[in-house]
Amino acid sequence: MLGFLVRFLPFWIREPLIILVGTVFGVRILFMALVDGEGWVPAVIGAVFLLGAALRVRVVVHALRARRRPAPATEAELVPVTPAPVTSAPVTPAVRRPVEKKPNAFAQASFAIGLFAVIGGALWIEGKLPEDGTAATGASRPAACRLDEDEELPGAYRSTPGAVTGADLCRALNRTELPELLGTPAERSVYASGTDNTAPLTDRKVAQPEARVEFETYTVELSATYNKLTVAQYAKLTTYGDGRDARKLTVLGRPALLTSDHMMKIQFDLGSGEGASGPVEQGPLARTLTVAFDGKDRGGSYDLTVWSESGLLPDDSALVDIAEAVLPRITRGARGQD
Repeated sequence: MLGFLVRFLPFWIREPLIILVGTVFGVRILFMALVDGEGWVPAVIGAVFLLGAALRVRVVVHALRARRRPAPATEAELVPVTPAPVTSAPVTPAVRRPVEKKPNAFAQASFAIGLFAVIGGALWIEGKLPEDGTAATGASRPAACRLDEDEELPGAYRSTPGAVTGADLCRALNRTELPELLGTPAERSVYASGTDNTAPLTDRKVAQPEARVEFETYTVELSATYNKLTVAQYAKLTTYGDGRDARKLTVLGRPALLTSDHMMKIQFDLGSGEGASGPVEQGPLARTLTVAFDGKDRGGSYDLTVWSESGLLPDDSALVDIAEAVLPRITRGARGQD
């Protein structure tokens, strides 16, 4: 690029471009060094860019002054010319040559600066636009949902009217405002997936899609179970176990239940020799909010579960806020549905 500028571009285009590029890079690098605290090395590099741009400005100024200053008369021009004797030979009329127009230096420089300004403005606008095409909110883009699109949808989904898929749940759960609802607004999702599972011990006859979104601090999982178990019946089952952390409430006008349970931890030996397979162990504590599909609690529910490897859990109000933000956005997709 620099070789092209030096060898092929005219002086009045090349020099303004070099000045513009040097100034932009110099200011940007100095900003990184002084404001972002990148150190003294970027400050020196930025100063060198600005110094080079200043030197090119000086060259352009001298060139402009030289063009405006009239050229001194030569000795040949100062010697008086003796008129030639008139002869009777026929005089051939002089052929008028077209006057060559010199390139307009100001127009060339203006064009070059305007071109770079348009390119710089386009790059700046592109950097301000969000990657998903919506209005800029300052939130980082979440990780894309990983889906098993090549696998055939289980028959339980086709036989269940209104059943959503793992892709539908992941699309609703994996939103930019999810970290803020969890109380960690500076984080972004590092993994997201949706799977079209079926409920265990049902001979693959009960659809149970799941979606998972992972952050550095928390992992959030959303599932939908299309069985006939109501939230009220599930609340009664918790009384037979350790239901000290169970709490009944209403979310979006529907019966809901908050429960706590430990995740399962399984270790496998993949032949590396660093570990051995072992029995299922107790994993970190998880908090689950179960919400009925409708206000009449006629069977089936959504389960919103949050846990972390450190054992920390957000407040119960965070789970309620997530459910109120996510559940209304769950829409049935077209995959595998008739």
